[in-house]
Amino acid sequence: MAEIAGLVFPLFGLILLGFITARITRQPVEAMGWLNTFIIYVALPALFFKLLSKTPIEKLASWEFITTNISTTFVIILMVYAIARLLAKATMPEATIQGLAGAYGNIGYMGPGIALLTFGEAAAVPLALIFCFENVLHFTVAPTMMALSSGKERHLGALIGQIVKKVFLHPFIIATIVGVAAAIVEFTPPTPIERLIDYLAQAAAPCALFAMGVTLALRPLKRVPPELGFIVPFNLVVHPVLMYLSLSWFGDFDPIWVYTAVLLAALPTATNVFVIAQQYGVWVERASATVLVTTSLSVVTVTALLYAMTTGLMPADLFVG
Repeated sequence: MAEIAGLVFPLFGLILLGFITARITRQPVEAMGWLNTFIIYVALPALFFKLLSKTPIEKLASWEFITTNISTTFVIILMVYAIARLLAKATMPEATIQGLAGAYGNIGYMGPGIALLTFGEAAAVPLALIFCFENVLHFTVAPTMMALSSGKERHLGALIGQIVKKVFLHPFIIATIVGVAAAIVEFTPPTPIERLIDYLAQAAAPCALFAMGVTLALRPLKRVPPELGFIVPFNLVVHPVLMYLSLSWFGDFDPIWVYTAVLLAALPTATNVFVIAQQYGVWVERASATVLVTTSLSVVTVTALLYAMTTGLMPADLFVG
């Protein structure tokens, strides 16, 4: 159990430090701007480039793994969306945000830190692939569903252009593409540049987790939305369980890849869900509450999952004896 505490405490400890610091200093929301800019545009892209550029190209072409992962996450979006529409009587835009809240884990801010700390650099490739393709999925689903719900005729080309722009101009995905290209041509940056990339990559996870804690502190919980009654279980339990079953059923994957995918599926709702809700002016306060509640509860659920993985209680393939 001490080993699990050693994995979990630095991660959630950084979030807690960010939360406490924000409450003590009472800085305005705008004060987070440059830190978020550093994380999104510099530190995390450097981390993904570093990890991918040193990866053998044959490992990057794991389409069966990618397809299984993305399909599972998409199924979770559809299931939560359907429940929101049929049982909670949510509008199409509200149900879209709720679907993302149930399936879009915090793979950007929490993912690199927790996966690499737990499994080492062996988790780098599945981490980067999941991050890249899941973001493509979410960046595609959100504008498409919002456009369909508006009731206004919109030129298909304009919608596709918006999606392509949002996907391929995202710093993380640009870094992923450049990293893969570097791996293909076996490019190694000059030593000074490589050291700079190393420094930035080392800063990525601590800064991201601290910023997440600050963000949670600046958006205090006013009330618990009733929709969390089904969103939280899907986000923290159903998603990782379905991911585990899917990867066990559809392929004979590397154990570290399976564990990494399941761990990322178990992460709390991403702060990007709140950003998307703000962008479209839909379900904004409730999206913020979802991030806070799922993050708080994930201390228990993620710790339990890590214990099961690292002690042998959870085999890498459920259907292999």
